Amino acid sequence: MKRYLSLHDFEPAARRRLPVPLYAYVSGAVEDCQSVQANRDAFARYAFRPEVLIDVSAVDTSLSLFGRRYASPVGIAPMGLAAMTSYRGDIVMALAAKAANAPCIMSGSSLIRLEEVMAAAPGTWFQAYLPGQQQQIDALLDRVAAAGVETLVVTVDMPVAANRENNVRAGFSTPLRPSVALAWQGVTHPRWLCGTFLRTLMRHGMPHFENNYATRGVPILSSNVLRDYSDRGHLSWGHMAEVRRRWRGPLVIKGILNPADVGRARSLGADGVIVSNHGGRQLDGSVAPLLVLPHMLEAAGEMPLMIDSGIRRGTDVLKALALGAKAAWIGRPFNYAAAVGGEAGVRHALKLIGDEVRRDLGMLGVTGLDGLRPDHLVAC
Repeated sequence: MKRYLSLHDFEPAARRRLPVPLYAYVSGAVEDCQSVQANRDAFARYAFRPEVLIDVSAVDTSLSLFGRRYASPVGIAPMGLAAMTSYRGDIVMALAAKAANAPCIMSGSSLIRLEEVMAAAPGTWFQAYLPGQQQQIDALLDRVAAAGVETLVVTVDMPVAANRENNVRAGFSTPLRPSVALAWQGVTHPRWLCGTFLRTLMRHGMPHFENNYATRGVPILSSNVLRDYSDRGHLSWGHMAEVRRRWRGPLVIKGILNPADVGRARSLGADGVIVSNHGGRQLDGSVAPLLVLPHMLEAAGEMPLMIDSGIRRGTDVLKALALGAKAAWIGRPFNYAAAVGGEAGVRHALKLIGDEVRRDLGMLGVTGLDGLRPDHLVAC
């Protein structure tokens, strides 16, 4: 792992290891990829204004979220199909986060039963895509609660399937269709084929979508593409209010970019919001979360705002926190780290970004996260 010096370094190695369709799924966005670029560009619109001659010999990067104390403000964002890009990927990432005392969100579009992940790494958060019928929602919530999940994250920015043209061009679909081209991708990527896919088949059988509903979903490899998003189109704030009524633990709503929606989330009793454009994977041209974050603070009140989409460096994390975020979530780089190094890779990636946060706080003249202020930044 020593040759990986930043989160950026994992992607080229993962690209070589993964079949083209899987790499395209992880790396890709939607349509013209405007939002992906905007997410990164947003961080360049702010520069730091450090303070000097402050004793920063002891810097504290810890924070509390929903009654738990974490060592770092950086968490692992939910990523679907993680068990296809690395062996037991969801468990690998949850265990690495547990070892680092970092928050981790398991994706509802995962291929390992949430009960297995929770048994391996209690305290892992769970992210749900709500089914379209109230009865299905209730059944899913009951299952999640029975698994021991404490913090529920509901993603709300995916009412319809996105236009991910890059997936079509790369031959990716969910489920994957068996074909000569797909078989060739496996043969030409033997480390992935043997170390991830065949190893999974031999030890655990064909992966299925396990957690979109209370019951098991379709297999990841199927001649018929049956996975359906159409039943989410009519979901409303009324459904979310019912979720709040039934769910007894912390409830976080992910995928909000509008201050009015932050106010609605607060009014119905949500415990937190993740300001997010889904890493640029949904509506192309949607605003970068960092740019709207300051405008959401009044609507949020005491409810913590968190952020994802485009965060890659400790400096990115500090800019987000200075503008009002409580924590920052990172997705793709941890997926790449798992693909090339398993749990050790994710642990190393968490250490890299954690060290950056600590070092950059010291450089800024700040001894703890609560000391970050908007006037530490200058708009460029």
